[in-house]
Amino acid sequence: MSQLFTALQLGALALPNRIVIAPMCQYSAQDGTPGDWHLVHLGTLAQSGAGLLIVEATGVSPEARISPADLGLWSDANEAGFARLLAAIRRFSAMPLAIQLAHAGRKASSRAPWDGGSQIAPDAPGGWQAVAPSALPHAEGEVAPLALDAAGLAKVRADFVAAAERAVRLGFDGIELHAAHGYLLHQFLSPIANRRSDEYGGSLANRMRFPLEVFDAVRAAVPAGLPVWLRVSATDWVEGGWDLDSSLALAHALKARGAAAIHVSSGGVSPAQQIPLGPGYQLPFARRIKAEVGLPTIGVGLVTEPAQAEAAIADGTVDAVALARAMLFDPRWPWHAAAALGAQVTAPPQYWRSQPREFKGLFAGARIGQR
Repeated sequence: MSQLFTALQLGALALPNRIVIAPMCQYSAQDGTPGDWHLVHLGTLAQSGAGLLIVEATGVSPEARISPADLGLWSDANEAGFARLLAAIRRFSAMPLAIQLAHAGRKASSRAPWDGGSQIAPDAPGGWQAVAPSALPHAEGEVAPLALDAAGLAKVRADFVAAAERAVRLGFDGIELHAAHGYLLHQFLSPIANRRSDEYGGSLANRMRFPLEVFDAVRAAVPAGLPVWLRVSATDWVEGGWDLDSSLALAHALKARGAAAIHVSSGGVSPAQQIPLGPGYQLPFARRIKAEVGLPTIGVGLVTEPAQAEAAIADGTVDAVALARAMLFDPRWPWHAAAALGAQVTAPPQYWRSQPREFKGLFAGARIGQR
């Protein structure tokens, strides 16, 4: 029996299998509001048979976006756009949907990747002033962010809470808070980006303080049964930066606060990072966090083959595997994995007749007749 296709519980949320579609920015929103591209993109992924779809990094305020074309959830117009999107998707898919709420911090005001991804200066068209734990730019030559003061910190916390409350109204099944890849909450965690001398900087406990405050505020603001968790970078891949031991301390703190899971990635806070890419290169970080903390753990990072994903579940490395680029390349990856592993997957009846003859029983409940 395939372990990849067994059910998984994240708090009160039941996933039909352990394949997670990781959040992937599309840089295709208008003033934060999803449009036709997101309907096509997310609608396609919602028919993939995965156990959970996490909507891309969604800014909790206009200045929280990575780029001017990022999704956002700060306004009634944003919420209405999401409502239309979710209503259309849920007409045809029962897949659980989560949303990743994010603040880009010093990596905000950037161009889309296909336009180079570089910073848009605050005084340039489409640009704005970024904020961060400290007035340190992400890369040499960039305009430095403004260091958040007490009022700025309070606003960021309130923005996360307000976006989470909108996500609840929209009916999302879970909330992931983005504390990875060099964005604001990760910037607070990492001594590379955080040089504060107040209670939010210096020691590990102080650097964890603000991300944990944001988690606590969101957790308190949403229904008890709604799972909330963090995506983290387990290491900065830079000497003297955030590392796995620090991630273990954060994971223990999150478990004590009622986090439903932890989603383990790495890197992103510094251009000086040296990442040894290879199949499943981040899974060892997830394995140790799962083993030592016991939180349901989602692993990600060049997991591309069904046998690779199956092994990561079967040997206890992770509780779920997340795929990103592999899902863009093959939006039916879960179907193909189920076929390869002798499992069943959910598919819409309009597609049942695509089932290959050699994989009879691949689609759960399929009844195929022909006239």
